[in-house]
Amino acid sequence: MTAAADRLDPGAGRSSDPRRGTFFLLSIPAVVGLALFLILPILFMVALSFRADLNGTLLAPFDPTLKQYDKLFATGSYWNLLGISTLIAFGVATIATLLAYPLAYFLAFRAGTRAGLYLILLLVPFWTSYLLRVMAWKLMLGEAGVINSVLLATGLIQHPLEALLYNRFSVVVTLVYVWIPFAMLPILAAMGRIDTRLHEAAADLYASPWQQLRRITLPLSLPGVIAAFFMVFIPTVGEYVTPLLVGGTGGTMYGNIVQAFFVQAANWPLGAALSVIMLLATLVLVIIGIRIVQPRRLLGQ
Repeated sequence: MTAAADRLDPGAGRSSDPRRGTFFLLSIPAVVGLALFLILPILFMVALSFRADLNGTLLAPFDPTLKQYDKLFATGSYWNLLGISTLIAFGVATIATLLAYPLAYFLAFRAGTRAGLYLILLLVPFWTSYLLRVMAWKLMLGEAGVINSVLLATGLIQHPLEALLYNRFSVVVTLVYVWIPFAMLPILAAMGRIDTRLHEAAADLYASPWQQLRRITLPLSLPGVIAAFFMVFIPTVGEYVTPLLVGGTGGTMYGNIVQAFFVQAANWPLGAALSVIMLLATLVLVIIGIRIVQPRRLLGQ
């Protein structure tokens, strides 16, 4: 009778599952950390954006106002820069994901027993400081940098190329370099779950390697590709360190404006309002992308 009742009511046995208590106990530190270091700061930033100014202490009582948002909506340059930053983030995420896919494919299906070694070698340069890696590209792209020096030495150019640095091209190149290994990891994880016997069966049916890639590997690895794209896209929208170092005034992004209001202009309420708008815009774009791609349908396939 008990087994029959459990089949009729699938949720009947869940309340008595001893693992549920352990799960909730182990999840408490993660939930507390998420609330303290993510949700609470975001709520604090939203509240700060409704302040008229920063007179007095940061936690002093204030009357909520839309003054900062009125100023934001009245200034078209903020929206133009947000649009440009979004397009740059989309391009960086697309290029990084496309370049990371062959690397993940090689490590998953062609590297064999040396896959772990190759993965470590690929990630070793990224154990160094982020700033050092960005500054290395500044030395590569500068007028007296490696690229111009090689081109001058070979006689391909007569004068150093000035267009390699301090513009959005240098920002895109540097960000793609920074994100490729991180974009590769979710794709590699998705490919690691693909049963290699599917490729063997396809080969027995005279499927070419290209057909195996198009009909087996690519569809089954799409969840990892989507995760890699959004993992690059979301933080790149608000990037400010790389544009500051290699972009200059010609490569300014939306994050640089937010950073300027917090650090240089000391206008924290307006900086918070800009941050809230960027957060909402990113969330809307991610939701639209998820609705279009429909990851559940892909996982079902």
